Order: sequence, then C-alpha cells, then structure tokens
Amino acid sequence: MEWTDSGYILGVRRHGESSVILEAMTRDHGRHLGLVRGGRSRMLQPVLQPGNAVQLVWRARIDGHLGNYAVEGLTLHAADFLSSRLALFAMSHVAALVRLLPERDPHPGLHEALGQVIEVLSDANLAPALIARFELEILSELGFGLDLSICAATGRQDDLIYVSPKSGRAVSREAGAPWHDKLLPLPAFLRGEEGIPDAADIADALRLTHHFLERDVFAPRGLVMPEGRRVLVEALSAQMEKG
Repeated sequence: MEWTDSGYILGVRRHGESSVILEAMTRDHGRHLGLVRGGRSRMLQPVLQPGNAVQLVWRARIDGHLGNYAVEGLTLHAADFLSSRLALFAMSHVAALVRLLPERDPHPGLHEALGQVIEVLSDANLAPALIARFELEILSELGFGLDLSICAATGRQDDLIYVSPKSGRAVSREAGAPWHDKLLPLPAFLRGEEGIPDAADIADALRLTHHFLERDVFAPRGLVMPEGRRVLVEALSAQMEKG
C-alpha cells in the first residue's frame, strides 16, 4: 500500500531511540498516523512541528498497519508561532479539535479550513474570527451543525441576532426579544456578513461555540474542554485589550 498526500502536522510522539509517530491532517486521507524513522534527527525535527504544511508519502504492507511516512516540508509555519503565545495555544487547540474526528476519515473541506486557520495564527487581528468559524466547522463535521440561516420561530432570514441554546437554530431580533436573556448572541460575522468583528463579537462567537462543543461533543464522551482552549481565550482577551 502506498499513497502521496499533502497535510498539516498535528503532533508527534517519540517512538524508540530515534523515530517518532507523526499525526497529520491530510487532504484525502483524513487524520492519519505513521512512523517516521529518524524523526528525531536534527534535519527532521524542524520539519516535524505542529502547524507545518508537509508532503507525505505513506507506505505499509496492508492498509490496517501503522505504516511509514516519508516527509518533505512545504511551508514551515511553526517557526512563526514561537514568538506568539496566542499562536502556540491556538495551534494546540485546533489540533485537539481535529483529533475528535475518526482516524482515516477524509474531511477535505475541514482540511482546507485548517490550512486557512494556520496561515493566520500569528496575526491576532485575523486568527480569532477564523478559530470561531473553525469550531463551527468541527461541530458540523461531527453532525452537530448549527442552523444560522433562518429564524426558528418565524422563518425570517433577516435580522438574526440570537441562537437558541437548545436547538442550535437562529432567532430573529423580534422573535427573541421576550427571551433575549436566555438566548446566545449571534455575531454578524458568523452569519457571513461583511465587516471586521470587534472584541465583543469575538467573545460572543467563542461563547456560542463553547456551549455547543461542550454540550454536544465533549460532555457526551465523558471529556472536558481542553485546557488549551481556556488559555487560548485568555490570550485572546489579553491581546484584544491591548488593542
């Protein structure tokens, strides 16, 4: 068995004296692991860092085996993360989200979305909005997508400013007014509207995705929200306070 694919490195762990097991999100083969012989060498260590874009050749005797990776670096994003606390925690967080997906299950759309997030992780002005959108993508890929296109109560498609915490559906300003304190705010940028989200929009978006990730994904599996997300939100808050 052999295939070639592009991917983003999610993480590595030591294996034996000199090798590592590499975990990558590939375009056509999903989240996939493989052994990299000599992966702890000085030549390969800078390449095998979370966030780096790589070309992978995977070989195994049969499909069910771990297999071996040959790795070629394409874009080494990880070097840019070292000077950004936000980027480091954000990369850890998005990698943890991708690990919720079944291994070897292709998600080409999510692979593309991951690449878009990684491209901007060092930019505190762009990263927060894409991280929130990525969390929505994860919910959708796991079967818990939110319906933000139409009011659950009236069928209207305009003036949608709330989300029902129970149904995950949008609610218009008029329909939600009597229960506004029980509904979740829906930031305009999550509806696809143009404009740069401000700090309040980002905070609302992350509260929204946190609610559904915790309720529908982590709690049913007996898991807690990754610590990296809490630290990420704190880093985002501190970054936005600086302006």
